[in-house]
Amino acid sequence: MQGGVGDFTHELGKALTALGCQVSVITSRTAGSRRQMDGIAVLPIIEKWNWGCWNVILKLLQELEPHVVNIQYQTAAYGMHPAINLLPRRLRRERSRPRLVITYHDLREPYLFPKAGPLRRWITYESAQQCDAVIVTNPDDALRITHHALRITHHALRITHLAQIPIGSNIEPTPPEDYDRDAWRARWGVGSNDLLLAYFGFLNESKGGETLIRALANPLLSCNPILSCNPLLLIIGGKVGSSDPTNAAYLHKIEALIVELGLNERVIWTGYTPADEVSANLLAADVCVLPYRDGASFRRGSFMAALAHGCAIVSTTPRVPVPELRDGENVLLVPPDDAEALAGAVARLAENADLRRRLGEGAAALAQHFTWERIAAQTLALYQTLLDSNEEHLCSAS
Repeated sequence: MQGGVGDFTHELGKALTALGCQVSVITSRTAGSRRQMDGIAVLPIIEKWNWGCWNVILKLLQELEPHVVNIQYQTAAYGMHPAINLLPRRLRRERSRPRLVITYHDLREPYLFPKAGPLRRWITYESAQQCDAVIVTNPDDALRITHHALRITHHALRITHLAQIPIGSNIEPTPPEDYDRDAWRARWGVGSNDLLLAYFGFLNESKGGETLIRALANPLLSCNPILSCNPLLLIIGGKVGSSDPTNAAYLHKIEALIVELGLNERVIWTGYTPADEVSANLLAADVCVLPYRDGASFRRGSFMAALAHGCAIVSTTPRVPVPELRDGENVLLVPPDDAEALAGAVARLAENADLRRRLGEGAAALAQHFTWERIAAQTLALYQTLLDSNEEHLCSAS
């Protein structure tokens, strides 16, 4: 299944398995048949993520008897249905239950019905109050979940354990064995002296695709006498993914904009490709452009992949300061939704190979803080804390 949360779960599962854990993944039937994958038991048993999934999950948990259940939460991945949000409350009613953890990959609110705003906010954060621990992946979400006041109940969230654990790159820098940069660029019709921009990830409203296309058409890039030719844009990966149905509508909007601005010959789509080809495409680019509307964030798998590949990255200023991101050292930051500023940053990099090299080296150095070994160790330490506290509770109760 195409999507960053699936990739994250795969990589985390492999790393936890390497630490001696037994890992099972409950997922949608569209993921195929039951199987072992890199030591992980893949269990595609969910027909739909609605109220009916509860009984299926409860039955399986009785069979597996896990110590910890960790929900990898992204609203769109569960069909925008609230059943997964209320699952922890249901599981707490079990006499002998596992420790419950939720990892928020985003804080997008599920759809319920028109004008359900306050209830949607309550549903989003309800899981945080019912779980034994909450994991967020970035400072922005940590701040939001810590300070959010529920408008219905008028009190702050009660969270026993809140941990900030980043995600890693879902694509390792391992291109095909016969990889040659110039030859790889040539397969896309890109010369060795051409400026090749890369965008990695699905297109949706939050990722700034429209800003990127308008920047590509900006005179700073399309009429710059210093550039040998108009820059080309390589859009890497599948167009819409498996989880968010709104991506398709946004894709049509971007495709229409490309036609409107006459950029058909300057935009190259790779489509969904194996991981080694994604790696080759990232390594082949001169600049990786990721103009997220909500700012650069460590919750973005595409951003983490660009760091891991040592790309010269242009992204957008985070909503909450991220000390690790140093403008001009490991990333170039511009305001969100500002096509001219984005074009200016790309033009600056086009003219300055030394700056591109410095940003790439800084990105690669920063990526070393986000290895899956580190992420799994932090996650397992949290699990163990919950299990230890549970043992202490049982001892005191006896």
